[in-house]
Amino acid sequence: MIPNRKERLEGGLLGLLVGDALGVPYEFKQPSELPSWENIEMAAPKGFFCAHANVPPGTWSDDGSQALCLFASLRECGGVDLDDLGQRLVAWMHGGYMAVDSRPFDVGLQTCQALTNYKAGVPPEESGMRMERSNGNGSLMRVLPLVLLWDGDDRGLVAAAHKQSLITHAHPRSQICCALYCLWAKRELEGRDGAWDDAVASLRDIYGPDSNFRRELEQHVCPEKCPVDYGQGYVVSCLHTARMACLERDYESIVRRAIMYGNDTDTSACVAGGIAGIRHGVQGIPERWWKALRGKEIIVPVLQRWLGVR
Repeated sequence: MIPNRKERLEGGLLGLLVGDALGVPYEFKQPSELPSWENIEMAAPKGFFCAHANVPPGTWSDDGSQALCLFASLRECGGVDLDDLGQRLVAWMHGGYMAVDSRPFDVGLQTCQALTNYKAGVPPEESGMRMERSNGNGSLMRVLPLVLLWDGDDRGLVAAAHKQSLITHAHPRSQICCALYCLWAKRELEGRDGAWDDAVASLRDIYGPDSNFRRELEQHVCPEKCPVDYGQGYVVSCLHTARMACLERDYESIVRRAIMYGNDTDTSACVAGGIAGIRHGVQGIPERWWKALRGKEIIVPVLQRWLGVR
């Protein structure tokens, strides 16, 4: 059954959180070190050494917490307000806001430095890392709520995706990956075929033929010109890991495929899981994974206020 819009919206947010939590136990492992496909579950198999051994199964990481910070900020402010977002991200990093058990963990180095800059008084438009080597996936992993709450055009969505990235990841490459992911997710939400290709074509038109962003897109982001190793924390790798994982047939297969690339498994599954949740709807997320997800005291009120979900 084809999911309706409400089911896609709920699926996108839950798909992100469930994918993140599913990937947490398997982070920092090479593909050859991972359990078999069918044994990728919220609780790792007995004897498997988890990267976050003290984190209970079903706990989302910094990915989910930051996405919920952005979601709450967008709902409160009606758009991207970098100061409001910055305050929420600092409250997460230092106080556990939107974190399960109020316990943040797995904070990225670039995000930590950027938020430290912001807390010290650097304007949010200038606090993010701008070096080429600072293109981690920290702004990509949180950006999906922008699409779930968006009612404008593609050009405005691209500008908003760029803006939310600035506070932690200000290099154009990170901004571009956020924008491309948002355009892709928007088309999935609309139920379009060929959503990825259409998103790339739209972004090319928005950037125009001669802009710095267009050159960066063609030289470093478009897959036919810049192949990457999948499963890495590099923002381009993360985006294309999600793209490849989403060639699978259903939500369960998509997030497992993302995890099987190894390394940054929680973020790979988070980014892919958001798309998969939109595509297949909330009913496509396995019930056993939703039941095992912790932090329902955080997410259920969000869903109730937003979509009237019981």
